[in-house]
Amino acid sequence: MATITPQELQTKVGEHLGTSDWVLVDQEMINKFADATGDHQFIHVDEEKARLTPFGGTIAHGFLTLSLLPLLGASTDGPKVGGIKMGVNYGCNKVRFLSPVRSGKRVRSHVKLLELDEKRPGQWQQTNEVTVEIEGEEKPALIAEWISQFFV
Repeated sequence: MATITPQELQTKVGEHLGTSDWVLVDQEMINKFADATGDHQFIHVDEEKARLTPFGGTIAHGFLTLSLLPLLGASTDGPKVGGIKMGVNYGCNKVRFLSPVRSGKRVRSHVKLLELDEKRPGQWQQTNEVTVEIEGEEKPALIAEWISQFFV
């Protein structure tokens, strides 16, 4: 894939930048996230008890879905800025968890560029609206305004 400059990316504000590959959210991933965060609520890790809930089985943590944004972003089919020396997460303006991701489902992201500003020479701040789709479901898992910075 060809690369573009930050200035070329800046002309795409307001546009859809791309869609990621699908990622499977399985029980092993959910269990590892529970171990990493200490959040072992039964709805995430106890398949038997979770079957008795309205979800009919275990669901991913909302923050697990949010934590997939970098992985999903890496496989997005949109334009890539060339010559990036480093990128960092800066935060989120808004995050809404709209629908649970059931264990065994696949998710992918859709990215829209909201803002791109040069903060200092070579330091760019990018705000994307990221929608995480759940395969086969109408309602997305989450929508977030994700802010990151990159340095060229």
